[in-house]
Parts: sequence; C-alpha cells; structure tokens
Amino acid sequence: MAEDIDRSGTPLVEMRDISIAFGGVQAVDRVSIDVFPGEVVGLLGHNGAGKSTLIKILAGAYKADSGEILINGQKVDIRSPADARTHHIETIYQTLALADNLDASANLFLGREIVGAFGLVDDSAMEAETRKIMARLNPNFRKFSVPVSALSGGQRQSVAIARAVYFNAKIVIMDEPTAALGVHETEMVADLIKELKSQGLGIFLISHDTREMMDLCDRVSVMKNGALVGTERVEDVTEDDILSMIILGKNPKREAA
Repeated sequence: MAEDIDRSGTPLVEMRDISIAFGGVQAVDRVSIDVFPGEVVGLLGHNGAGKSTLIKILAGAYKADSGEILINGQKVDIRSPADARTHHIETIYQTLALADNLDASANLFLGREIVGAFGLVDDSAMEAETRKIMARLNPNFRKFSVPVSALSGGQRQSVAIARAVYFNAKIVIMDEPTAALGVHETEMVADLIKELKSQGLGIFLISHDTREMMDLCDRVSVMKNGALVGTERVEDVTEDDILSMIILGKNPKREAA
C-alpha cells in the first residue's frame, strides 16, 4: 500500500517518550511513534513486546507514567476511552465488542441511539444511517436485519469499522483485525482499511503478519521488550529486515548506516 505521504506537516497523533511499568516491569520504555493523515502505521513485535500496551495508552485504557500525547500538535490528556473518543480516536479490538443478539444498526448506535420526538428509539432512522455508511465502506453488505452473530468475520469487522467512522473517528486503532479470518474475509478487511486511508484517517494497525503489514502499511514500527527497535517506511525494508527487527531487536537499516 505504500505511497507518498506528506510528513512535512503536523502528525494527526504523536506519542512522545511514552513509558509505563507494571509491578516494576517496564512494559513500555520511552517509545515515540506518530501517524499522519491518510497513513497506515503498523505495530509489530512478539507477544509481550509492549505494542498493545502502548496503543492502549492512546486508547485511554492505561495512563502512561511519563511522556506525552499530541493531537494535531496540541498536547492532550487521555485518561479514559471517553477522553480518547473526544479526540476522535476509536479502537477496534480483535474481540470487536459487538452485541451478538442485535443487528448491524443497533450495534452501530449502541449507547448512542437515535431517539424520536416521543423519546422512542428510531429504528428506521438508525437503519437508514447504517445503510448510508455501509454503502461507503462495504457496498456488498446486505444483512441489515439479522443479528450480528449470523454475520461472517469480515462482515462483523465492517460493522465495527462503520461504528468508528460514523462517529467521526480521525484516528483508528485496529488490533489484529484479520486474525482467524479466511482469505476472502481478510481481503474484505484490507479493502476497508484502504477506504479509511483514502478518506484521510490515520490508522495504527497491530498485527503479527509481516506479509500483511508490507501490503497494507506505509510505515512499520517494531517493538521488543518494551522498547522501539525502529520505524521504517515499508519501501525501504524487506520482510526479512522486519523479521530481524522482531527477533533480534536490531534495525538492519541503522546497523548498515
């Protein structure tokens, strides 16, 4: 997916020198990453590398011990997921957090339902809005009236992504979005990511799949033992380079410099 991204301006989000420890164990150690409009930045590393902890700080699930977060160049204080949403940051976890017994529109508006003049939930208005956003993101989506438990993995991802975009996300965090999906479903999610990118959103993508990262990301950031090994543009590295960063904790591009 790599293409020229204008990085001369201000990043959508910038995390500077972020650190956090749990019970004396340094989970994240002075890590800095950023993402620009229309850019996909991949976060890679073994389990326990610190990538999910780092991104949960941005999502408001954890509060960093030190460091700062800037949104559009302005320092912000994110202490909860509600704070993150205030700054147009939406997180799509692998578990998706969908209500299986409800349909797509009820899930999209869960907790933020459209209410009519008499204080009743306006189901038809919510379905109409869901059809609009789905037409933009996944035109092949047709199952509006069935519980999401009856949807495929890719379709469920469509609902979760639509919910983030509808409520004006500017920064989207995606945690292993294609885990346990088949080839066709993975392609569907890849198309959704490309659509978000084309609309100027900034995306942090967490994955173990180096091939997927090379295909979908503009830059990749690799972490090991809580530290940042390096951030590189995908066109400047090979898959072997990335694997070396993950396994050895060394950046071949920097070693050669």
